[in-house]
Amino acid sequence: MFFSKKQRLRAQEDERLIQLIEEHKRSLDSQQQLIRRSVEPSEDVLQRKKITDSLYSFLLREARARHATKDNRIK
Repeated sequence: MFFSKKQRLRAQEDERLIQLIEEHKRSLDSQQQLIRRSVEPSEDVLQRKKITDSLYSFLLREARARHATKDNRIK
């Protein structure tokens, strides 16, 4: 009762975090495919892949620290 708003906000942020992780995972996969298919990928493409990879890793660490899982989604 006292913490219901806090729990609801935490659940919403966990949901948003999971969505961001899924979005960055798709982006990272598509960039990796592009690099694999390229004969000589440009530096710009490689830099964007590194940035996306770093962001994805950060989001995963944040989800682990928050104990956010797909099972804890808002109903």
